[in-house]
Amino acid sequence: MNEIKNAVLSVSCPSIRGVTADIVGYLAANGCNIRDSAQFDDESTNRYFMRITFRSDEGRTLEDLQQGFQPIVKKYQMESRFFQEQSKLKVVLMVSRFGHCLNDLLFRRRIGALPIDIVAVISNHTDFRTLVEGHGIPYHHIPVNGENKPEAEAAQMRVVRESQAELIVLARYMQILSDEMCRKMSGRIINIHHSFLPSFKGGNPYHQAFRRGVKLIGATSHYVTADLDEGPIIEQDIVRITHAQSAADYISLGRDVESVVLARAIHAHVHGRVFINGDKTIVFPPSPDSYKTTNGG
Repeated sequence: MNEIKNAVLSVSCPSIRGVTADIVGYLAANGCNIRDSAQFDDESTNRYFMRITFRSDEGRTLEDLQQGFQPIVKKYQMESRFFQEQSKLKVVLMVSRFGHCLNDLLFRRRIGALPIDIVAVISNHTDFRTLVEGHGIPYHHIPVNGENKPEAEAAQMRVVRESQAELIVLARYMQILSDEMCRKMSGRIINIHHSFLPSFKGGNPYHQAFRRGVKLIGATSHYVTADLDEGPIIEQDIVRITHAQSAADYISLGRDVESVVLARAIHAHVHGRVFINGDKTIVFPPSPDSYKTTNGG
């Protein structure tokens, strides 16, 4: 007997009366038991968002459910997706010369803390080739300079296509992506920014924070758009500091919070908990099974 466990339905559509009843009614009529549900009706954008986890032991497949759901999709002009919560997403990481986020994601992937399959790492330097290939992951060194940027991005996109990656993660990749690449991969590139946006933009944010004597530093993870560091924010966090700490302490603490914030953002995206809503996002909290490791660890 086919059994569906920990499946997810994610929905985004215009806010129209009756949509919740139709969704829940459809699942019930098709033998699905709802385990967890979150929804939000944004009056400012007139958009409705819903995420449901469910199970079923009545022999249906997710493809069957998606196909049968189409009349509701058309009725509400809906974007919808059925998927398994623990299915692994194919991810390409891009990194330059700061390896803390890369190391963190490689470790989380190895222990199954993130249901991702890192299919390639792209870098404009060779610093982390040995580390990455030691994890059994292809490493692509693609240099970037002012003269070869179009050719370099074409090579990067070739890696993405050939690896069938569904998401690009900029794990402290220090090159600005072209508008064309941002549009082509809209909603599928996640960046980590080394400050609590919008403060301290540009280079050396921790030194800027040190000079200003701030008491909190943080990090921001967001979707990449053509507007530099202005994409919809997925996750943010901060760490408290004191006047007794040095700029080196700021950097060390900042790298820790960057790694955590990026991992949380990826976790939310992979589990379909993030919905782009204009210039911002709707991010639902984790469902009961989303933090289970994927390797039994």
